[in-house]
Amino acid sequence: MSPRASRIAGGALLSEVADGVHRLEHACVNLYVVADDDGRLLIVDTGLPAAWEPLGHALRALGHRPSDVAAVVLTHAHFDHIGTASRIRSRLAVPVWLHPADAAVAAHPYCYSHESARAMYPLRYPASLRILAAMVSAGALRVRGVPDTQPLGPETELPVPGRPRVILTPGHTYGHCALHLPDRGVVLSGDALVTLDPYTGSRGAQIIAGAATADSAQALASLDRLAACDTGTTVLLPGHGDPWSGSLTAAVEQARARGAH
Repeated sequence: MSPRASRIAGGALLSEVADGVHRLEHACVNLYVVADDDGRLLIVDTGLPAAWEPLGHALRALGHRPSDVAAVVLTHAHFDHIGTASRIRSRLAVPVWLHPADAAVAAHPYCYSHESARAMYPLRYPASLRILAAMVSAGALRVRGVPDTQPLGPETELPVPGRPRVILTPGHTYGHCALHLPDRGVVLSGDALVTLDPYTGSRGAQIIAGAATADSAQALASLDRLAACDTGTTVLLPGHGDPWSGSLTAAVEQARARGAH
């Protein structure tokens, strides 16, 4: 646990991981809160349904109110990243941004492409059992779809708090996007590059297993776009696992060496 991290409701872990960027880890899934100087907030990914209460506690712990949330950006539309998006949008009346190629998955979160049969992974990788059980307990089997999302395009700067630049990183899903905050030295990589794979339980820089990845070869190729953001001190904030500080190039090289599973 980071020295600046604290436990809040539901066993969630809240920590400041960069200037004005906070990580909320719940049930082995990360979501992020990005704060602007004017007090407006961006939520990047929304976790599983049970993250709703910890998110409210996190906002209050950071000195904010739910009304300070100005937008949600989804790196992709898998069920563990959109779990509270519908509720946030309906309660707070804020836009939910997502690449159009993932819009159908957002509306139907259990209908997505993946290379490998998921049922075999707990047998092959027993370390995943605890992680997957935590996700199920947090509502992984009861995620509501999010239709009518706001389309985001690659290589654009979004008009939301933090002004993130969109980096198209397809492979995990066909519309997967990472977000670059160059003034804060941060890349929010979603599931394009993680440091914990829920389907194998393995840690370290890697792409996610074929149980949840549409095209592993494409996912590995997309890592070049993350490496292009490397300044030597960039902080990588993944959808699963702890932040990676330092060389993004090293993270990409490690992920390529591990390959697909």
